[in-house]
Amino acid sequence: MEITGSSSVITGGASGLGEATARLLASKGQHVVVVDMNDEKGEAVAKDIGGVFVHADVSDPDQVIAAVDAAKEMGPLKTMVTAAGIGYATRTIGRDGQYESAHDLDIYKKVIEVNLVGTFNCVRLGASAMSLNEADDDGAKGAIVTVTSVAAFDGQIGQAAYSSSKGGVVGMTLPVARDLSAAGIRINCIAPGLIDTPIYGEGEASEAFKANLGQSVLFPKRLGTSDEFASMAAELLTNSYMNAHVVRVDGGIRMPPK
Repeated sequence: MEITGSSSVITGGASGLGEATARLLASKGQHVVVVDMNDEKGEAVAKDIGGVFVHADVSDPDQVIAAVDAAKEMGPLKTMVTAAGIGYATRTIGRDGQYESAHDLDIYKKVIEVNLVGTFNCVRLGASAMSLNEADDDGAKGAIVTVTSVAAFDGQIGQAAYSSSKGGVVGMTLPVARDLSAAGIRINCIAPGLIDTPIYGEGEASEAFKANLGQSVLFPKRLGTSDEFASMAAELLTNSYMNAHVVRVDGGIRMPPK
């Protein structure tokens, strides 16, 4: 699918996976809308790639519509990557057996709201705009990449909320692909493994920690890079015969219980 001259919406585009994807798609000739909650970083990335920044909570319909509309002003919205997400780690129950020490239900709901509901919110609104595009020779009007995690399959101790949310993103892939096929829109999902993003911090201690983590990867024995994720995202968006798949980008890792 040809994307040059069209527009794209990248959520979580201010850093990490989203930023790398935004930069790569811009280099391929797309007009990119960087969506994030971090105004300073989001505006900096957008300025650097000649795109537009939109502050948006992905679970808020009006804010996502504003991002989609901003993209349409620059060109037909043909691609979207939903890289925004949050994490939280705690065990399901406490050590003392008290109800109060069990997993905070509001936090569980918040992780689901951002990672799962937010992803679907972006998909439904982005696809609605794409459905109005003129179809190419294949009948294609657009493509979407969602982001899950290997935690959807290999959830570790303390990851009940995160794994639930990411498992839901996996579960929506096929039915949404079937829904969108009538409109000429493809959707695929990437499950990244241990990727070197700002979440691990900086400095000598951080580098040592990441090197140790990398030893658990099958091969190569290192953390993945945001550019490796972005490369897969671009392939899934532009390869017209990739549809309804969940692709692990993880060096072959299978996460242990902890």
